[in-house]
Amino acid sequence: MKAGVLTAANKIEILEKEMPRIMKPSEVMIRVKAVGICGTDLHIFKGTRTDVQFPRVMGHELAGEVVELGANVKKVALNDHVVFDPVIACNTCKICLKGHKNVCSSVKCFGVQMDGGFQEYIVVEEENVYAYDKLVDFSVAALGEPFSIAANILERAGAKAGENMVIIGAGTIGLAILQAAKGIGVKVLISDISETKLQYAREFGADMAINTGIDNLEAAVERFSPEGADVLVDAVGSAQLFEKTLELAAPTARVVVIGFDSNPASISPIAITKKELTIVGSRMNCRKFDKVAEWLNQGIITDKMISRKYRLEEIQKAFEETLNNSGSWIKTIIVFD
Repeated sequence: MKAGVLTAANKIEILEKEMPRIMKPSEVMIRVKAVGICGTDLHIFKGTRTDVQFPRVMGHELAGEVVELGANVKKVALNDHVVFDPVIACNTCKICLKGHKNVCSSVKCFGVQMDGGFQEYIVVEEENVYAYDKLVDFSVAALGEPFSIAANILERAGAKAGENMVIIGAGTIGLAILQAAKGIGVKVLISDISETKLQYAREFGADMAINTGIDNLEAAVERFSPEGADVLVDAVGSAQLFEKTLELAAPTARVVVIGFDSNPASISPIAITKKELTIVGSRMNCRKFDKVAEWLNQGIITDKMISRKYRLEEIQKAFEETLNNSGSWIKTIIVFD
């Protein structure tokens, strides 16, 4: 079978690999049909992730078709169209048994610490696959993983209908959060410096879309929610923007941290105490693919976020052009014949 293998920084080669085999009765073989290129993939491609070893098959945002089943598989059937939860944990430690496998001390992500979806076939555990309606295009289904992150963020934030949310950053994750939040009746202000991405946000129902390269974010939030926002998310992932969310927060607001910026943030405890703020982290997703499958079936996830599609044979070009157009493109999809 063919696979797009990252053999060195900035170099992906199409190589022939041996077909995978089902080794356990709980495993499923999937013919991969579409895989999204994630921001994580772009960092790995550039060689900036120290936890990734070459050669590596990237790709964790995938959809495909079930072609073979282990003897004990009951969750899915042959020919089912499925999305895949890429969070792999030990399932035996205290944290996993409490239901939080996404923060297991040995957690891994498919396509990062282990080979992923940029290959024609994969074998995975049945617990990680979720069937959805076959009428949904595979490329749209490949958007499911970013929406699982959005679902996790909304749960961690305890977001409720009628509340005001500020999202900083209108990339893939920011736009997924926006759509998920609007779906439950939350009023949303989203900001970015790309007018193209902000236009996407308006199409997805943003109540306000602010270009912070031109307009003042604090003044915009004052107009949007004079007492501050109830929920705030820095979807860019910088320590500086995390600091900004505290300034924009209403009393009793919830601030969700999703970034991996190792730089320290300068935060005065009084800013948290006087408003009784709640600050929570959200990492990947924790069993949110049931919700993703539901959203796919309902048509909530659409192809409007897809900027370009490329065949597997064009994957090197796809990564280079995605990086060159990062200011305006939302999601690039690799499709398989």
